[in-house]
Amino acid sequence: MAEITSRKNIIEVKSLSVFYGQFQALKSVQLELQARKITALIGPSGCGKSTFLRTLNRMNDLIEGARTEGQVVFDGKNIYDPETDLLELRRRIGMVFQRPNPFPLSIFDNVVYGLRVHGQNDRRYMEERLFRSLQAVNLWEELKDRLEADALCLTGEQQQRLCIARVLAVGPEVILMDEPCSALDPTATARIEDLMYQLKEKYTIIIVTHNMQQAARVSDNTGYFLLGELVEFGQTNQIFTSPRDARTEDYITGRFG
Repeated sequence: MAEITSRKNIIEVKSLSVFYGQFQALKSVQLELQARKITALIGPSGCGKSTFLRTLNRMNDLIEGARTEGQVVFDGKNIYDPETDLLELRRRIGMVFQRPNPFPLSIFDNVVYGLRVHGQNDRRYMEERLFRSLQAVNLWEELKDRLEADALCLTGEQQQRLCIARVLAVGPEVILMDEPCSALDPTATARIEDLMYQLKEKYTIIIVTHNMQQAARVSDNTGYFLLGELVEFGQTNQIFTSPRDARTEDYITGRFG
């Protein structure tokens, strides 16, 4: 893992704006994301928090008409520089989506999929990464005798853990999570939240959530987005108990959103 994980701030966002055609989805966002912390992004639907999350590994590049201004500095480099290797960027800053999205392949092939994309064909190495990744998401004991089974036969929670393992297998430093528990029941959600606590010992996690209770439970820092603006960002306890902006307080207390 690169030395950047030892720094206090792993990502610095500078004057970041995003446009979809003529519509401005993000308005000059500035913040610093701390290494090996969980940062939650909250706000009403359509406020820009998922758009912001996707800027951090340039997933918005895949959306027709999307345009980004400003900088996202990671490992001392602006990821929006033209020479950025997007495949390598998305290895180092991986993403877990709202709904589990395992491929229609075996459990083994799902976990090692990214390794193969990056040109890895050594079976022994892939087996070692598979073991470590499934162990990290607490799936090894459940699945070690079923590695050739279809991943689509797993439960929703197992599928989401498998997708996290697929990200971990390629050795990321940052994990982006876009409402990873929205399709799960409360028991499965609690297990995924416990997993986040374990993972932050080694990884930086940034999570978008509509569930303010979840943000309060799992995150170290929280950012509140409204109409494309980052209204407030700070330690989670401060955001939820003594927000500095009245708009944040209105949202936290349920008067808005």
